[in-house]
Amino acid sequence: MIKHTLYIFGAIICFLFVLGCSNSKKDVVTVAENKKAKAMLEGIWLDEDEENVTFKIKGDTVYYPDSTSQPVMFKIIGDTMFFYGNSVSKYPILKQSPHIFEFKNQNGDVVKLVKSNDPNDALLFVHHAPIILNQNKVIKRDTIVGYSDKKYHCYVQINPTTYKVYRTFYNDEGLEVENIYYDNIIHVSIFSGSVKLFSKDFRKDDFSTCVPKNMLKQSVLSDIDLDCLDENGVHYQTQLAIPDSPTSFLVKLTISYSGNITMSVAQ
Repeated sequence: MIKHTLYIFGAIICFLFVLGCSNSKKDVVTVAENKKAKAMLEGIWLDEDEENVTFKIKGDTVYYPDSTSQPVMFKIIGDTMFFYGNSVSKYPILKQSPHIFEFKNQNGDVVKLVKSNDPNDALLFVHHAPIILNQNKVIKRDTIVGYSDKKYHCYVQINPTTYKVYRTFYNDEGLEVENIYYDNIIHVSIFSGSVKLFSKDFRKDDFSTCVPKNMLKQSVLSDIDLDCLDENGVHYQTQLAIPDSPTSFLVKLTISYSGNITMSVAQ
């Protein structure tokens, strides 16, 4: 009787194990990419109404005519187009043929495109590499100022870098687009005669306590400009700007004569 019971119990465990494995296999099954639909998109596409170039598709990449916009990988899975940038965006496809492509954008609006047959449209993509919109050159400021019968040598140097800053926005067709820019590192030194009071390379992350995280991520450390001197130390105005946007943050940076740093948001 005991052996019979153990046999039944063992059979149940085996059944549950096989069922679990079967379910696990089902979980990892993915929908195959629609290669035919993807290949049909190869070429340059225009807005049907305005006949402006929207994008070019080559292989598995979408290119934009705006040279600051980052190319993005894409797939077509089922009846949906997926863009894989910093985030994944998807666009339901409504209609597709060799020369017509219609889909819904992020706002639910229908975007109607037609394939270009004008060879001159290809010229818009000759320089699709991103443009560097920071200063792209070293800027030096060497200022001597006085306070309380002492003279201070205040030195600022703006150094362009290859550190990328991404800004995400939606273009006229409602497509999520990433523009790429480059950040700066700014060196600040303060001397009293031959004595070095302060020396530091500032990066934008140094100002994280004053700028919201989501804004800081899209910002470029644009400038640190000498403001004034008083009994508290040397005061600077720091600008962190979001490229191609009216949004910027001013941070008051104060460096004491003993080399201590304090920051606050400029009112």
